[in-house]
Amino acid sequence: MASTVLSAVFHITSFGWYLLLVHLLLNTHADHAPTGVFLYAGQWKYLTFLNLLLQMIFNGLCILSDIQKQASWILCLRDLFFSVLVFPVGTFVVASFWILFTLDRSLVYPEALDKFIPLWVNHAVHTMVLPLVLLELFISRHRYPTRRTGLLILGTVSISYLLWVLWIYYAAGDWVYPLLGLFNQTGLVVFFSVSLLLVMLLYILGEQLTLLVWGITAKAKRS
Repeated sequence: MASTVLSAVFHITSFGWYLLLVHLLLNTHADHAPTGVFLYAGQWKYLTFLNLLLQMIFNGLCILSDIQKQASWILCLRDLFFSVLVFPVGTFVVASFWILFTLDRSLVYPEALDKFIPLWVNHAVHTMVLPLVLLELFISRHRYPTRRTGLLILGTVSISYLLWVLWIYYAAGDWVYPLLGLFNQTGLVVFFSVSLLLVMLLYILGEQLTLLVWGITAKAKRS
């Protein structure tokens, strides 16, 4: 009973937290685009923002699952979201952002953004995601799909986002992330391929951590 209450409180709190962050980012406006940033597609072009939406939707599913415990389709959808998207994408956002930020922040987060986005919001969207994802992994058991299915879905979503980034470059003439402007065509292919490989490795990491914490029952039979 105590664990059920804890799970419900965690999911409600997390949903409210992500809803607040989404609201703040959608209502952050500037008369002129800061240096290194362009207005086309707004927040919807950034993986960070899309990840916040993903985390919010997932926690909404968790709340429904906590309420409707007998609805197996909600439970299956919740587990699919966590295994295939929430863990790998959330972890990728945090890891890639801070690695690149440490190397050269202008590549991913121009200094001019500090005037519009407070430091705590930056950490909320680029740091706090990881501990919340890890807490979810320990609080709730999630059944993974077969690895082939999971990687196929994740790969499809990842490639869709890369195509979105390419479309924005075609339509606006600017890269979503200044880092991409440093590469030629071959370099872009290599960078996108490495990023895709990394996010898939993070999927496997989530799968193995889940098995470590919850045992073999947390995973569907692998085909």
